[in-house]
Amino acid sequence: MKACGLDFGTSNTTLGLVAPGSAGNDGLALARLEGEAVTIPSAIFFPPAGEEAIGRAAMTAYVEGTPGRLMRSLKSVLGSSLLEETTLVGRRRLSFRAVIARYLAAVKARAEAEAGEALCQVVHGRPVHFVDGDPEGDRRAEDALAGIAREVGFTEVSFQYEPIAAALDYERGLDREEVALIADIGGGTSDFSVVRLSPERHRAVERAGDILANDGVRIGGTDFDRTLSVGEVMPLLGLGSPMRRPGLDVPSSYFHDLATWSQINRLYDGKTLRELRSLRRDVARPDLLDRLAAVIEAERGHTLAMEIEDAKIALSEIERVALPLGWVEPGLVAEIGRPDLARHSADLARRIGACITRCLRDAGVEASAIDALFLTGGSTRLAPVRAAILAAAPGARVVEGDTFGSVGLGLTVEAARRYG
Repeated sequence: MKACGLDFGTSNTTLGLVAPGSAGNDGLALARLEGEAVTIPSAIFFPPAGEEAIGRAAMTAYVEGTPGRLMRSLKSVLGSSLLEETTLVGRRRLSFRAVIARYLAAVKARAEAEAGEALCQVVHGRPVHFVDGDPEGDRRAEDALAGIAREVGFTEVSFQYEPIAAALDYERGLDREEVALIADIGGGTSDFSVVRLSPERHRAVERAGDILANDGVRIGGTDFDRTLSVGEVMPLLGLGSPMRRPGLDVPSSYFHDLATWSQINRLYDGKTLRELRSLRRDVARPDLLDRLAAVIEAERGHTLAMEIEDAKIALSEIERVALPLGWVEPGLVAEIGRPDLARHSADLARRIGACITRCLRDAGVEASAIDALFLTGGSTRLAPVRAAILAAAPGARVVEGDTFGSVGLGLTVEAARRYG
């Protein structure tokens, strides 16, 4: 039996194998899950008939216009009532729980093909909080993920906080003792740990005394996508536009669903288009509502979300992005600048900074005592997020981890310890 570490992320997934003789000096390596790639997008595409596709293949099928249903940001439904809700997939309805199980079963099968035998033991990554301020919801989320793991064939399932896993990966390369602040900013959550690390401590099985504090907040890359979309793109589709009746605006729920990865498919039920056609008679700017209806009728909400995500990422490198929306209406463009991203992200960045402050307080250490800031997760590249993290421990050395692989490798370190 083989053990593994599984980082099922909101945006991407990795799976690490405990395999003597693998790459690296400790026999740990990330499995190739899609071609030669060790990361795979957490996405699944259901065509009208035949087998579903996952990862990049799922995204490609959708972008190329293949009929079917794309689902992404699957992890974000854990801990919410959406988990047991069903969605129309072809001619049948599947619960979101079943969708997650299908995705993870496919990931597991690919890793097993590389390992050459069944994977029966897993250390699953989890955020510090699946759900903010709701311990019962948090417990339900972990229980659901554990149940899904057993459904897809794992016989032994345990969990480790994702920032602790990232710390274990970072510690593999240390040559001296440090107190580190680990920042793991992924697609759905921001998680932090203050940990005492050293080469000697790395060999110990029990590390509870080295973990000084953990904290987290349900803010991630998809939230930055959402705020940028709501602030800069959705007004072009009618958000905030007036009704004919004075003092009323077009209902905002359509726009917020369209801007939220996990909610987009809810707009494709037929009911939404009927409501928009009825609403059109009562709005002052029917041309804007027509743009919204065009996106929903073509089921291209994920196309819009992908383009906004790309624009957000580009703004980390360039000052301004022209987002072409000619596929919605000829000549339509959204002009987005770096100050726009900063403005719409300000509250999210502030909350991330406040979470770090709490974590340091709970650890009982001053910011000046932090030797290293270890950054992992794709959203650490966003300027507002990075600024909030660096401001919390301005004197610490900044260490860039494997953006998408550190957590998976650290979970595999833990799997080797727990399962041998």
